[in-house]
Amino acid sequence: MRRTHRCGEISGELLGQDVRLQGWLWHERDFGGVKFLDIRDRAGFVQCVIDPTAAPGAHAASTEWGAEFVVEIEGTVIAREERNVNPDLPNGDVEVQVHTARLLSRSETPPFVIEDEPRTSEETRLRERFLDLRRAPLQRSLALRHRLSMATRNVLDAAGFYEIETPMLTRSTPEGARDYLVPSREAPGSFYALPQSPQLFKQLLMISGFDRYFQIVRCFRDEDLRADRQPEFTQIDIEMSFAEIQDVRALTEDLMRALLEAAGHDPDVEFGEMSFREAVDRFGSDRPDLRYGRELLDVSGVFGGSGFKAFAGVVASGGVVKALRVPGGGAWGRSRFDKLTDVARDAGAKGLVWMKFSEGEIASPIAKFLDAETIDELKSQTKLEEGDALLIVGDQWEPACMAVGGLRTHLARSEEWAADGMRFVWITEFPLLEENVEAGRMVARHHPFTSPMVEDLDKLETEPLAVRAQAYDLVLNGIELGGGSIRIHESEVQSRVFSALGIDVEEAGEKFGFLLRALSFGAPPHGGIALGFDRIVMMLAGLDSLRDVIAFPKTTSASDLMTNAPGGVSAAQLQELGIEVVAREDGE
Repeated sequence: MRRTHRCGEISGELLGQDVRLQGWLWHERDFGGVKFLDIRDRAGFVQCVIDPTAAPGAHAASTEWGAEFVVEIEGTVIAREERNVNPDLPNGDVEVQVHTARLLSRSETPPFVIEDEPRTSEETRLRERFLDLRRAPLQRSLALRHRLSMATRNVLDAAGFYEIETPMLTRSTPEGARDYLVPSREAPGSFYALPQSPQLFKQLLMISGFDRYFQIVRCFRDEDLRADRQPEFTQIDIEMSFAEIQDVRALTEDLMRALLEAAGHDPDVEFGEMSFREAVDRFGSDRPDLRYGRELLDVSGVFGGSGFKAFAGVVASGGVVKALRVPGGGAWGRSRFDKLTDVARDAGAKGLVWMKFSEGEIASPIAKFLDAETIDELKSQTKLEEGDALLIVGDQWEPACMAVGGLRTHLARSEEWAADGMRFVWITEFPLLEENVEAGRMVARHHPFTSPMVEDLDKLETEPLAVRAQAYDLVLNGIELGGGSIRIHESEVQSRVFSALGIDVEEAGEKFGFLLRALSFGAPPHGGIALGFDRIVMMLAGLDSLRDVIAFPKTTSASDLMTNAPGGVSAAQLQELGIEVVAREDGE
């Protein structure tokens, strides 16, 4: 039963050769008794021809075949007649003249047709994922994923890295997203956590002297999902000893160029850089898409002393007024601006002011509060032209910028602003800490093991929000591919950061005592990065959803429709673990 070739490997180089193929019957056509069968496997498909006069046995054997039956055929590779050549197919100039045919496995009628562009719901395809995965686009995505994982290993191995596995069952350290918890049978009432990241373990490996570590590792976060987020995901995890920021970035850029080349893209790309403050101020995002312009405009000076008291008050209190000029927006009606107001609120704005310049007139809900001189100044500063609109938000600096940035991102999609190519940019100098109003304390912008910038260390106790981190994110076309930092390698500095986060000595000892102890035994300066492997594959494949590059993904409600996970467990299992299921306060 050994096949000689995969279906997609049949080409003109095999003309005249006998082959044995095995795969799935994809399409069947009958022309006056002569059958044309498309046989498919992971390499592609090939057209096979059964002539009832030349191969009566094969013709009879194939009579009751149906879609997705698993079959074997033997035949000779021949050239197609010139009028039947299909130049759009890799092997559209050849076919296999069948001698013998054999059924290997029957198939029930599939619930949907296996085709490149499915005509069924994603829910159905996820429920029948084993069938959905037969589609050529998904086969190509997972083949690309394999090539990129191999390229990653080759690059990092050549750079002197060891691939070392870290534990899947570890201790809960809820400083970021919610953990997935795993009950311990041996210690009732105690729980492991699935790792959100191997962060602490890779730092311990540096302290242990392994110098250069990497891992293509599964991680888990119990958080709300989007098209570019899954509860279990894969990241390329990297850590280096005796390294500075430029060392980590240079290695990452080399890796990304290798991955671009492996995916068939031009690896000769540039990596830009801008600080967190510059990115937010210019683009309203710490992961800006640089493929199109439309930068944010600061019009605080125009509104500071204006008759529109809401914006004047914002400026007087130290806030800013940011605007986005939208060419063509002057033709929009009130309902469109109302929808954009909802977008702005979802992005954190308290509201949205709009202004449009159409037929020589300025129209805006706030026009009556502005004199002609103020309107002229606003038009001049924003270069507002006939047919344009302005979208304006006033607030404190970061929320104002982020809200207008949210509008920029939304309009880039809805208006299909030109966005071609690969635009990489490093975002640096993030704030080390931010204030969590709900928790009533400081939290780490990245994670609590990120080193402050040396020149800001003295501000840790007096101006904690002014402390910048030795952190860096890599962004591609508005998508964060990953982030990293130089880590804290001195226990005294780590204790100070814990204190700034409201973690007292007792809590720090309980949660991170092993790390503090390890840092006291000669920790080298070290740093690293974690790159979202799923996102990289998605971007390099030119796709919009992580579900298209993961073999068995979850839905946006973190469920697996194929296996019906998560599911219940028996009372005996719960009893053995010492767990009782009770209703939540919301009744669920």
